[in-house]
Amino acid sequence: MKSFLTFSFLLFLLNSSFGQIANDNTFSVGIDGKDFVTQPRRIRIGSYWWITANAIKPDKSLRIWLYNWNRDKDASIEPGTYLVVDADKPDTKENKKKVEDLGKYKGLAIIKYVEEIREPRMEYHVGKSQNNDEAMEVKVNADGSIEATFSGTLVGSYWKEKATATVFGGFGRIVGKMEDKAKTSATGYDSDIDPEGNGYKKQSDKSDKIVLTNGKLKLKMK
Repeated sequence: MKSFLTFSFLLFLLNSSFGQIANDNTFSVGIDGKDFVTQPRRIRIGSYWWITANAIKPDKSLRIWLYNWNRDKDASIEPGTYLVVDADKPDTKENKKKVEDLGKYKGLAIIKYVEEIREPRMEYHVGKSQNNDEAMEVKVNADGSIEATFSGTLVGSYWKEKATATVFGGFGRIVGKMEDKAKTSATGYDSDIDPEGNGYKKQSDKSDKIVLTNGKLKLKMK
């Protein structure tokens, strides 16, 4: 009975006017011709910055990782052009050499997109940036906020929840998914939306491309 009440409460949260914490950040991009507009958040881990833009119904998450090659001690982001690279293998010797030899890049950027295509988080469509000589332009404003523009093509893959995860996870796994949805709705941060390493299997017979157009973001970094 307690589990049922918990589940019912989570459904109520997701279907109520339970909005994200308000901020002045903006994010918009065309994904295969469809507009994705939300408010981004930032996460800093050491010298690395994650910009995460999320939504629910269905769950969507687009993340941008920025690495400033000539970073200072506070790991601030420098304005300029960032080379968009393979999301799985970003900081390779080849990419480092390209940044250093060409001299026009401030650092590296990767992009990853995740979309729920069967509820509740049973199947996902995932897109990752590649080494396609694409770039992201970054501007730093006087107030410390950054603006960025980008477009590009991601390699797409499809993921399906493993039968063992569904069976052995049972009702608790479903409740966990609903809790994660509620966290994303409340905070704007993605919560366990990534299928990789979370009990899902990549569908080897399905792949495609995800096209990003007219990407724009403005985000306060302080």
